[in-house]
Amino acid sequence: MALTMDDVDRFEASRPRLEAIAYRLLGSASEAEDAVQETYLRWQAADPGRIEVPEAWLTKVLTNLCLNQLTSARARRETYVGQWLPDGDPMLGPADTAEQRESVSYAVLVLLERLSPNERAVYVLREAFDYPHREIAEILDISEASSQQIFHRARKHVADGKVRTEVDETAARRIIDEFLTAATSGRTEPLVKLLTQDAVSIGDGGGKVPARAKAFEGALAVAKFMRGLFKPSKAKRALVGGSPEVYATTANGDPAIVAVVDGRVVGVTCLEVTPEGIAAFRSQVNPDKLDRVTRRWAAADHGEPLLRGAF
Repeated sequence: MALTMDDVDRFEASRPRLEAIAYRLLGSASEAEDAVQETYLRWQAADPGRIEVPEAWLTKVLTNLCLNQLTSARARRETYVGQWLPDGDPMLGPADTAEQRESVSYAVLVLLERLSPNERAVYVLREAFDYPHREIAEILDISEASSQQIFHRARKHVADGKVRTEVDETAARRIIDEFLTAATSGRTEPLVKLLTQDAVSIGDGGGKVPARAKAFEGALAVAKFMRGLFKPSKAKRALVGGSPEVYATTANGDPAIVAVVDGRVVGVTCLEVTPEGIAAFRSQVNPDKLDRVTRRWAAADHGEPLLRGAF
């Protein structure tokens, strides 16, 4: 049935929250957009005038679409070429609390991949959006007691794997400045000093761009890889279509390095920072996952690059 302007406005007012939930559940900005669009189509097919609490109805529809998507996504990721990583292009939605900001961090999104679909849904709705267990139970068609048990189990799984330091734009730039200075020095030792002993580096090329299937592990191995990565070569320039400019920014609340060639984002690397040093580099170089990042990058004010001709 045709929607009234009030019905459309009501949905659009909910869109940022729905996108934020979907992104945290799916770890993919493009899949989140698709889930929200499908929710809109179902809103259009329903009779909004008979829906008593539109926000609850929309959240339930979206969450269940995402749960179905997660189930099929797990099967697809079993055959994914190399490491699978989130897009690194957050739909933040509400970000007023530490929990909301943390729930969209790259490190936590990776940890959420270890949870079952129900665990992930309960954790996101409760931890990031502060939904009461009574409402979560109604959304997922489970008991309130089950929602509480699932949440405590999921929270423990996530807490066991995370140690994160929040950084602002200024701190992010300083951290990246230090890293780039070390990475372009041609020496391994300055890089090792910036890393934790158990540092890792993971890349997602999706079979489209070369990326090591197994993570680099340990400060020395990661430092050697990063030193080589920032050594210019014709082969690297040919691979990305030119000589990249490198910018410092934040992505998913973490310091991030963005490599850009002729306005096209060719890589986003998020740095997981702990009190002991940089614990992880997670690089998204799969071009299929960077289209939306490129569009957003073109519309943003990103200042001058820190490095030209990086590769």
